[in-house]
Amino acid sequence: MAESTLLKSSIAKKVAMALSGLFLISFLSLHFFINFISVIDEDTFNEFSHFMGNNGLIQYVMQPVLILGVVFHFVMGFVLELKNRSARPIAYAKYNGSANSSWASRNMIISGLVVLAFLGVHFYDFWIPEMVYKYVDVNPIDETRYFGEMVHKFESPIRTGLYCVSFLLLSLHLWHGFNSSFQSVGFNNKFSKSLHKLGYAFAIVVPFGFIFIALFHHFNH
Repeated sequence: MAESTLLKSSIAKKVAMALSGLFLISFLSLHFFINFISVIDEDTFNEFSHFMGNNGLIQYVMQPVLILGVVFHFVMGFVLELKNRSARPIAYAKYNGSANSSWASRNMIISGLVVLAFLGVHFYDFWIPEMVYKYVDVNPIDETRYFGEMVHKFESPIRTGLYCVSFLLLSLHLWHGFNSSFQSVGFNNKFSKSLHKLGYAFAIVVPFGFIFIALFHHFNH
């Protein structure tokens, strides 16, 4: 009975982590879409950014939910990783993991930590200055400032390089995590193969798209 309860608890945690991961993927998609507009048209990017930064629903409902989702996803990931390691028998140390699984699947905790650190820097670079601008300094509304502020962040080659490395690791994290999320929630039918291909495409296109945006602004402004 105790073993059955423990199994159910473990499955529930994996499902919860998977759902939070899928939620964060939806946010990442929207974030990529808006950032990519900066490459195409400065004015449109400013309009989208102004809307996202001043819409009450986004600022006071979706943004707190997003922050909680990020914290929950990574905390749950660490908990599951520690639990899995404690449950492994000593003989497992002789197991040749590289022969049976990808680097991404064996090192989700490493790529996750790097992504979490990057999110912290991202909040420091963009979210905190935005809050200071609007609520501490109480500056007049400037709907055209967003493009210049983003381009300024990519002037430094060091910052741009770290940004690119972070998204390379995010790509590896998504490569395993996207499809693992659907497996955890029991999505297994005739569409599974197509969904896996979509997951792999997402893990390549979106992170490398962010890298392209960073390099574009670094070398063109």
